[in-house]
Amino acid sequence: MAAVYLKKEINVAERFWIDANVIVRFLTKDPPDMAKQAAKLMERAEKGELILIVAPLVLAEVVWVLKSFYRHPLVEICKVLLLFISAPGIETLDRDLIIHAIELTRDQNVDFADAYLALLAARQNEQVCTFDQTDFQRLPVKWVLP
Repeated sequence: MAAVYLKKEINVAERFWIDANVIVRFLTKDPPDMAKQAAKLMERAEKGELILIVAPLVLAEVVWVLKSFYRHPLVEICKVLLLFISAPGIETLDRDLIIHAIELTRDQNVDFADAYLALLAARQNEQVCTFDQTDFQRLPVKWVLP
């Protein structure tokens, strides 16, 4: 008798690269109509219906908007972002590096983009060329002035 193989159908979720404006609407609940749409999207991700991919550049923009426009404290922003990127249905590029950059941002009170850049350079055992002495003095990387 011939073996019968049952083909198990694998349900693969759709994948979307999420823009900073969707994350900001979700986190701030502002404006309410866009916030509701963003919340529905996040619920779908949480249920496994889709996967939202977050790029480091997008996180940098989210931090900047929440800090500069909404005037949220950096410690609060970092706390929320760590929870956000750990949520079901959320994927980040270079996850461990992103988490470390968020923690450095929080602990050293530096710009997220600077923390991320510092970690990228340090991972390659290379230096950062910058005018921003204030942030880079507090980051684990060698740096030089132009």
